[in-house]
Parts: sequence; C-alpha cells; structure tokens
Amino acid sequence: MKYSKWIGLGIYVGLIIVCFLPWTYHADVNKYFTGFFSEKDVYGKPGKFFIIFSLVCITMLFVDKVWAKFVHIFFAGIILAYALKTYHLFTSSYNAYTPEKQAGIYFLLLLSILSFANALFPDLKLKK
Repeated sequence: MKYSKWIGLGIYVGLIIVCFLPWTYHADVNKYFTGFFSEKDVYGKPGKFFIIFSLVCITMLFVDKVWAKFVHIFFAGIILAYALKTYHLFTSSYNAYTPEKQAGIYFLLLLSILSFANALFPDLKLKK
C-alpha cells in the first residue's frame, strides 16, 4: 500500500485525539467520562495507555525494518484488546444504571480496529 504510513499516522493521531473526547455520560453524577477523567478515577486513565502505545506504533510505522513491522502488529493488537476492554468497562451497567454511550467510545473502537488492520498490511520494500 502506497500511503499506508500516512494513513496509519492519521489513525494514531485520531486515536490520541479521541482520548480527550467524551466516551460516556453518567447522569447519576451528571458528568462526562473521557480517557483521562472518571469519577474518583474509578476507571483509571486509559488515555495515557492509548497515547503511549500510539506513539510507539507511530515510531514503528516509519522504521523500515522487518522486526519493526512485527512489533507494530504486536502493539496494535494490544491497543485493540485494551480498547475492547475499555469499551466494556466504561459502558457496563452498575447499580442498575447504564451510562449513555457517546461518540468518543465508538471512535475509539473504530480507530483501534483500523490501526490493527493497517498494521497487518505494512508498506515494506524488500530487497531483491
């Protein structure tokens, strides 16, 4: 793929931006939860994880070595798995209350799936 590095860069920058968007709205406490905020940090700060791993993946995108492509696939898989876990954590019901899902949580899932798909098809020139 000719533009896979630049598409991947856009995906990872989008993933970093999504960490600052609202993921869920909790009417019982009247607050929006993001990747960096949850009431009393009950859900932690998964935005830190996504930013650090996205930066590692951006680095691996632009290293033209075979080992870097395998490392990229590994980290993109971890991002996808953690995004699925985060989706389940943030949108699960508690005390007979279900939070309202916002667009950010859907973008998180979409971009993590796209990042894994992009990692599976690297732009790598092989020597003849």
